[in-house]
Amino acid sequence: MEGDGSRVCPIVVRDPDDGSVVGELQPSSDRDLEAALEAGAGTSRRIHLPTYERVRILETCAARVSAEHEAFAQLIATEGIKTIREARVEAARCVETLKLSAEEAKRIGGEVLAMDQTVGGAGRVGWYQHRPVGLIAAFTSFNDPLNLAAHKLGPAMAAGAPIILKPHPQTPFSALKLRDAMIEAGAPQEMVQVVLGGAKLGGNLVRDTRPRIVSFTGGRVAGSSIVRESGFKRLILELGGVGVVLVAADADLVHATQAISSGAFWAAGQNCVHAQRIVVERPVADELRQRLVDLAKGLRQGPKRDPGTDLGPCVNPGVASSVLDRVERARSAGARVLTGGTGDGSRVAATWIENLPNNHELLTNEVFGPVATLETRADLAGLFDTLERADHALNVAVFTSSIETAFTAYERANAGAVIVNDSTDFRIDAMPFGGAGGAGLGREGVRFAIEEIMEKKMLVFRRPLGNRIEA
Repeated sequence: MEGDGSRVCPIVVRDPDDGSVVGELQPSSDRDLEAALEAGAGTSRRIHLPTYERVRILETCAARVSAEHEAFAQLIATEGIKTIREARVEAARCVETLKLSAEEAKRIGGEVLAMDQTVGGAGRVGWYQHRPVGLIAAFTSFNDPLNLAAHKLGPAMAAGAPIILKPHPQTPFSALKLRDAMIEAGAPQEMVQVVLGGAKLGGNLVRDTRPRIVSFTGGRVAGSSIVRESGFKRLILELGGVGVVLVAADADLVHATQAISSGAFWAAGQNCVHAQRIVVERPVADELRQRLVDLAKGLRQGPKRDPGTDLGPCVNPGVASSVLDRVERARSAGARVLTGGTGDGSRVAATWIENLPNNHELLTNEVFGPVATLETRADLAGLFDTLERADHALNVAVFTSSIETAFTAYERANAGAVIVNDSTDFRIDAMPFGGAGGAGLGREGVRFAIEEIMEKKMLVFRRPLGNRIEA
């Protein structure tokens, strides 16, 4: 997009590893945003791609990402916080998200209704079809810069809805590369637009009346602002929360340890389904503690693009410093730091903390860093009581060999999903994904995201009577 001639500072993207410059981009001006909004809103009226064409675009784009898998992974691991092994997983998931979107595009239909189920409906037939609500304003965070973009662009293309995506300014290149792949696959440029900038640009996009949907992945502070400022729009908000993990005395501790450690330290804990709060039944607390601490001490920190690196950096030194400050406040409040609690630059060591006071911030607020807490309860009743009192969450988890324990956790958890014998960070891109209460509104996951951006359009008509249609 062309700028409006005003002098603005470029967006400088720095590698979180060492602060080196990955690249610079010109932010979108007010004129750029206006052009994008006008084109996107007009597209809703002018362009109606048939299903087969939307499917072809998504399948071709998926093939392009698959063919360039390593290039996408290297880009994720350069501008973002993931290790190359984590980035390769994300690039593969992006391909799956696009393929799922293509498959779900074929299933968008409607339903015939029995109009004569009431006396007033006799002599009439009717059905509805699903149609896109309109222009989507979408926002993604830095922790999954490619697959989150796919979760916005893929369902939008499947539904035939135009979209304007604003990626996080720390990680714009992954989203831009995916946008380019979709356009090269045949998507009209007006249907797949990207704007670049910070909070001011995002606020202008949210407040504008032309987008009919705001789809946002990020934090609760920004999400609350969207709720206040969006006006009469449909909202899909994924706002994160504190992932609670219960470990019952009958759990397989070897398996639980591996899964919990991965959930706590994947993407250096910068994950909306981060396993942050681990609550253990007393008979197995000592053994689990030792296993988790030993695993954390063995995690290797180093350059993200080194395949041997286990734990990447925080997104910038300021965030790392904030995470360490929270650890120190916990220590000052009487908590015990079992391992970690140290850092250098953007890096924070894998950290386990226990003996936190009730309602401490690390038990109630998302930390978004490689820090997790341990708590012990005397019995199952204590585990469930903690689960019920926990803040709203996307996912919670329970490790147990008892079906009864698993179903009790499912019934009592205030969360979007309960994961049994896996960590809170388990997800496939086809499942409904979203939080309860303050963790968000609506659901993502390809099929369910499509449902969120569609509306039912009804047709009703009276049957012909003789050779004429009754007025």
